[in-house]
Amino acid sequence: MNVIEINEGTKIPYSVDGSYLNLDDDMILNLARREEDDPVHIDVCSDENGRLMNTVKGNCAFVATIDIPARAYTETESEGENGEIIAVREPVPFDINNVTLTLWALVDYQI
Repeated sequence: MNVIEINEGTKIPYSVDGSYLNLDDDMILNLARREEDDPVHIDVCSDENGRLMNTVKGNCAFVATIDIPARAYTETESEGENGEIIAVREPVPFDINNVTLTLWALVDYQI
């Protein structure tokens, strides 16, 4: 996983186990299940009580963004029922190393 830290300060604790991203033992995402034929962008915010959400609403601060590239395919040729050559597309297995996790410093709402 590619990790980018946008600014200075304490970031949310995270861990990766296979295709699972765990954010502060509060939100666990199976990134392989989120992979699509188009790129996927997931925003993770924290509200003033520290609750994580993957939508931007109300008074929240960005904690992280996750960018998953579009699913890749390999293409091979195969012989069809009538002897014609057809293209067969197979998805390439998900690779966590292609995902980018961008982290922001945690906001202190106690100010």
